[in-house]
Amino acid sequence: MATFLYKLGRLSFRRRRYVALLWVLLLGGIGYASSAAPAPPADSFSMPGTDSQKAFDLLDERFPAASAEGATARVVIRAPEGEKITDPAAKAEVNQLVAALGKGPQVAGVADPYKANAVSKDGTTAYASVTYKVISTELTDKTRDALTDATDTTRAEGFTVETGGDAVQAEQEMGGSAELIGIAVSAVVLVITFGSLIAAGLPLLTAIIGVGIGVSGIAALGSVLNLSGTTSTLAMMIGLAVGIDYALFIVSRYRAEIAEGREPEEAAGRATGTAGSAVVFAGLTVIVALAGLSVVNIPMLTKMGLAAAATVAIAVLIALTMIPALLGFAGKRALRRKDRKNLKSRADSKDSKDSGLTKPGATHDQNTKPNLGTRWARLVLRRPVTVLLIGVLGLGAVAIPATSLELGLPDEGTSAPDTTQRKAYDLLSESFGAGFNGPLMVTVDTGGTKGAAAAAETVGTSLAKVDGVAAVTPASVNPAGDTAIITVVPTTGPSDHKTEELVKTIRSKASGLEADTKSDVLVTGQTAMTIDFSQTLDDALLPYLGLVVGLAFLLLMLVFRSVLVPLKAALGFLLSVAAALGAVVAVFQWGWLADIVGVDQPGPIMSMMPIFMIGVVFGLAMDYEVFLVTRMREAYVHGARPAEAVVTGFKHGGRVVGAAAVIMISVFSGFIMENDDMIKMMGFGLAIAVFFDAFVVRMAIVPAVLALLGKSAWWLPRWLDKLLPNMDVEGEKLHKTLTPSSSPAAEDEDEDEDEDRDNDEDRELEPVRG
Repeated sequence: MATFLYKLGRLSFRRRRYVALLWVLLLGGIGYASSAAPAPPADSFSMPGTDSQKAFDLLDERFPAASAEGATARVVIRAPEGEKITDPAAKAEVNQLVAALGKGPQVAGVADPYKANAVSKDGTTAYASVTYKVISTELTDKTRDALTDATDTTRAEGFTVETGGDAVQAEQEMGGSAELIGIAVSAVVLVITFGSLIAAGLPLLTAIIGVGIGVSGIAALGSVLNLSGTTSTLAMMIGLAVGIDYALFIVSRYRAEIAEGREPEEAAGRATGTAGSAVVFAGLTVIVALAGLSVVNIPMLTKMGLAAAATVAIAVLIALTMIPALLGFAGKRALRRKDRKNLKSRADSKDSKDSGLTKPGATHDQNTKPNLGTRWARLVLRRPVTVLLIGVLGLGAVAIPATSLELGLPDEGTSAPDTTQRKAYDLLSESFGAGFNGPLMVTVDTGGTKGAAAAAETVGTSLAKVDGVAAVTPASVNPAGDTAIITVVPTTGPSDHKTEELVKTIRSKASGLEADTKSDVLVTGQTAMTIDFSQTLDDALLPYLGLVVGLAFLLLMLVFRSVLVPLKAALGFLLSVAAALGAVVAVFQWGWLADIVGVDQPGPIMSMMPIFMIGVVFGLAMDYEVFLVTRMREAYVHGARPAEAVVTGFKHGGRVVGAAAVIMISVFSGFIMENDDMIKMMGFGLAIAVFFDAFVVRMAIVPAVLALLGKSAWWLPRWLDKLLPNMDVEGEKLHKTLTPSSSPAAEDEDEDEDEDRDNDEDRELEPVRG
């Protein structure tokens, strides 16, 4: 592979104008296609095979006018102090509000609180339920304005009016300020890392082009493949992250090759052949992790994962072709001005040396100090056991809160206290009970025969006696008389564990009720859907983890030709994810540092957080593993001792991996400033996970383990070595095929460096060998 990519890099370098033009034309063409394509469909949430989804599908079929999956709004009205909502004047005002709500666009119906028994026992509060014909994402601004105008009019008369439900949830702007903050911080980090605006601009430019092509492609194919607008959210986040990473590593390797005296075209070829090979396998691990979301069997997550995987594939292709092309335009200007001067001085020094004007034995790097990566690696190699224990025990301690992880979905009870949704939630809980914020819908289906009313009455009478049920409303029967809906109000709130137990109890009783009434009894509603969603993700977690880790283990065996290195990589990843989940639980569930992070109300952890974190962080973690350890493997294959190979890997890759991690942390941290707790949680979880994995696992635990394993780290059974294809990721075949004449300056350097390296390593690594 390295040889092929070497040739591809040189070809892209020589044909740079054509390659750059091709990508620009591709971006423009797909951008035009996306602008001309029909609007993408709205988000449709479904969970095939669950009871709640079966019930929703049944309601759509038997109650088409009820808009079972349509958006809803609960308008809570409280009379002025000292008055009753049942007073004639207050009742007239509420009736006017109900009439105004019913005239709004896209409204399917409004339940009169006086007819629906939606008045509190103390007579101070009532609520009207508004049902819309479309789901929340399809509501127009005119519809939302009509809802707001109606409530404002009643509020002006002295009533307390607050609104909850998905019809009034604020739309979150993904891909706005958070990404801009990430790009800005990335630019700063890249400039500091490279010391050159040109070198810093290349990863940003190619990442933006890759994300632009990916997101535009999703928009262009949205109506054909039923991809909603939010499908591009994950693609944008991950595409930006890996796009910068992959370009960063190739540009960094190119600068290192130039610094060794190679010509730009040769440097571009070697950088693409070596670092590019690592990019290919790092990209494959990310693609496996994202595409693996298909096993969850939630269509929305499947589409998001596949779309993001496609964007990662585009990022890999751009890194392998467009980066060498742009380096062709940049040439040696990708180096810092100081490095360009040093390079010229070295060339002049070589000429002087050839003329006999330099002192015997003088070398160009006598005054060069080891960089931070080299010093850190040598420190870890001297104390590997201490570093390993500190890293493992530290992450283990942070992971302890994860043992009390409670999964759920955020509801309006976790919204900011000053929002109308939270105020409506509190008013309902105070006046009616917490369960009114998450009623359950029980469907009774007699299979096409009449008699649903009698069957529903029997079911309702039975359910009213169940512990945890606050109220059961009379059944609503469809015109055909074969299906009925019963509303069951729990005594506890939507996110309460007792509500989940109630749903399980009702479903366990359903089999007996079905036999008595000769009907199908199903439980649904937003609360039941949330419970089923959490259960679906929980059931898929271990299969998904096994699939992702198993396939990535095989890929890493191909990369490193080792059994222990991939095993160490997988175990380190699990440790970092466990620690990240522990930190998320401590902040968002327990409330530690909640004020600093901006958590308004601690509560259950979002159900999709663990599986989402595994998918995203695993891909990025393997990126750092591949880029860092591949350089170690390359040095080891070319004759370096195990400890020396570790130092070489950190010397050339430590700073770049650290910069890539800081960039990713900055991108994800930008989401912590969003108002939505779910987005805030995702941003915090991903940022802290990358921090743990990059700076604790990859920078500390990995070199410590490799130091303890020595040559055993690169052990592979002979039979397996023969069975696995040799992908030549470390460029061993490339190194053998390239003639010394391709890098004349490197010959002189190699002679000096070999002698210096032996002396330095014997002196500085003596504590390790001792």
